[in-house]
Amino acid sequence: MHDPSFLTALLKDAEVRCFREFIYELDHESQKHFLRNDIVLKSEAYLRQKRQAHPDLGDFRNFEQFLSRTQEMLLLDQYAILLYRAKVGEYRFYRFHKNEETVDELTPEEFLDYREVVAGYPHEPVEKKLEINFGPFYSLGPVIRDHRKIGAGQRFLNSFMAGKLQGEWNTWQAHLCDFLKIHSINGEQILVDGQIIQNPHQLFEALQKAISYLEMQPADDLIQDAKSFLRGLGLRDGFGDTVGRVLSTLQLLANLQEEPRAENLEAFISAIPMVSRVAVISPHGWFGQENVLGRPDTGGQIVYILDQVKALEKYLSASLTASGLSVQPKIVVVTRLIPENEGTTCDHRLEKIHGTQNCWILRVPFKDANQNIVPHWISRFHVWPYLEQFALDAKHELLTELEGNPDLIVGNYSDGNLVASLLASWLQVIQCNIAHALEKPKYLFSALYWKDLEADYNFSLQFTADLIAMNKADIIISSTSQEIAGTETSMGQYESYRLFSMPGLYKVSNGIHLHHPKFNVVSPGVDESLYFPYMQTERRLENQTREVTGRLFAQAGAHCYGELKDPDKPSIFTMARLDKIKNLTGLMEAFGQSPELQERANLIVVTRSIREEGVVDEEELHQLKRMYELITQYDLYHNIRWVENSSRRDGAEMYRIVGDRGGVFVQPALFEAFGLTVLEGMASGLPVFATQFGGPLEIIQNGKNGFLINPTQPDLISEPILNFLSRAADDASHWQSISEAAIARVKEAYTWELYSDKLLKFAKLYGFWNYSELSEEKKELDQYCNLLFHLLYKKRAGRLLKS
Repeated sequence: MHDPSFLTALLKDAEVRCFREFIYELDHESQKHFLRNDIVLKSEAYLRQKRQAHPDLGDFRNFEQFLSRTQEMLLLDQYAILLYRAKVGEYRFYRFHKNEETVDELTPEEFLDYREVVAGYPHEPVEKKLEINFGPFYSLGPVIRDHRKIGAGQRFLNSFMAGKLQGEWNTWQAHLCDFLKIHSINGEQILVDGQIIQNPHQLFEALQKAISYLEMQPADDLIQDAKSFLRGLGLRDGFGDTVGRVLSTLQLLANLQEEPRAENLEAFISAIPMVSRVAVISPHGWFGQENVLGRPDTGGQIVYILDQVKALEKYLSASLTASGLSVQPKIVVVTRLIPENEGTTCDHRLEKIHGTQNCWILRVPFKDANQNIVPHWISRFHVWPYLEQFALDAKHELLTELEGNPDLIVGNYSDGNLVASLLASWLQVIQCNIAHALEKPKYLFSALYWKDLEADYNFSLQFTADLIAMNKADIIISSTSQEIAGTETSMGQYESYRLFSMPGLYKVSNGIHLHHPKFNVVSPGVDESLYFPYMQTERRLENQTREVTGRLFAQAGAHCYGELKDPDKPSIFTMARLDKIKNLTGLMEAFGQSPELQERANLIVVTRSIREEGVVDEEELHQLKRMYELITQYDLYHNIRWVENSSRRDGAEMYRIVGDRGGVFVQPALFEAFGLTVLEGMASGLPVFATQFGGPLEIIQNGKNGFLINPTQPDLISEPILNFLSRAADDASHWQSISEAAIARVKEAYTWELYSDKLLKFAKLYGFWNYSELSEEKKELDQYCNLLFHLLYKKRAGRLLKS
């Protein structure tokens, strides 16, 4: 579409000229593909130079806002191609003619073609490209129109189903009645006896009799004495443990039949027991409870899952008891068995999870093409050929351990989500996806240059697995809303799957439907028994504090590197794996380049290992060597401490010790899906500096309870930290106010109790939705995913396994 007024509609005349000058400057760089961070930083530098030459330049807010919404810019000989973010989840693609001063609007497919050309790929005819488009499969289902409500799918679905109950009264009354009859535990119905109550009319009559009877009983009495009466009416034991609770639940159900409002539906579905057995899938890595943290592919996800399982069991136990059932919930984490265990328990088939009553780690081995057990650890980037057989074996093992189907299957990361989607299809169970980290937005241009990365990362398999699992999932849990659809000016992590191409393999024109109610924000919490404010000295162990303080600041030995000449200075503290994406070397470089920051504070870095012999992963080894190079290059030996740690308990105390001394925590990742360490630091009372790219953007309210930093350049890391420490040195109340606000933020929004409540509500509601409205659209979507699995994924994975 020819649109010469596009720029003039957004920019003033002087700003249009600046835009043309800005493009001219970029043309002289060797780089021809710019992402938003590059565009913003380069435009800021351009404007600074412009204002130095022309002090009266005036206001250029439109120019800055325009470029802040430009997600990508491609430079060709005659054109500048722009991906412009009009609003959340909505794009425009423009071709700016450098010589003619005109602008054309492009289709998304045309933009992908230009992107491939800039990357050096030859132009392919349309008929030679495989195009993946999930859009048509979502055309008839419920859609969230308001982008501000993306991620609140449960609330939307409540209203949608309540409307269905009102609009299709007889059909949905029958669905609701039948739905209550199918729920059983150990073969015994727990809500409605289908032999006595066979239709909605009989259900309504039973409810009226039960309510009249219970209204005459003391509300606090246990329901025990009334059970025989209720059972005679066809109402089983799962409505509550006291007269008052049963009465409340039955009234909700009666109200729902008479007045199907959204709040009635949510309250009733939340009150009934529908989940007692849960399968959690996490195949890769060293999944254990001791001697695993810090190993390759083993970190935050394991902490998340173990904390999640403990919280879910506690919540389920309480809710099942409140429902009147004497049932102990069971949760099984399905992971990989590794015979060469290297001092871990990863060769044990079954391991009870500490601090639980009935939660277990179930390990199933990988098998090669000849059905031999694979003995050694395998990177998460190379597990793909083993997953289908793993899922088949896990199905048998899981059904044995649970003595039947799970009520909910929760997948974790790309591999776990693919396995979960297979199991859910085979067992006809509700499936929940949790990404933890989506590799596609984490590794820049990973889809475009997939061929160059394939040997190391197998992204062709991973991104295909993501597309299949995301679209088959009933529920997708994200930790933040921006993880789904980004912000007004930046793209979300899931959103990055909407439109991309892998040259020579396929083009995705509509890979994920962000406005579908399957997306829900459920933020994790922190283990409050481990991570609590530094000032709560009565909860701290004196001998632990003394020992960990010595390890951080004074002790010599193989576990540490660096000798602080002034250990009493405030500490800049960081703790993470030595992955490139965690950017610990970036923080070390920023510290080394800032003599002022070295004068003001010490840097303390905690990783699993500080010695080459303790590292097996190539990327980790490269980062470890780079750390030593930087310490030498900037002569930092007496300004830093680099310490080993493998214990969560000691790691938790480290936060508090840094808090005792007025220090800060820095999470400098180039990208972070959520940021559990950010929550840990805030819960401990530390002012936290965290990357602006990813989850911390939603956790931290910048300048109020923490600070967001741009980790892409050393000075952008060091300056905000230096400014804060300088101000805190002059005004101690500033440090204290940020500390208190950080603690309050975690308590109000990030607890495992809130997490469990939301997740189980979702599982129940989506279970009812699937039972009541399993449409042809859903079946066709599953068939499309199965086609991609067999045509694309399985074929490529099979070749990799044989090689």
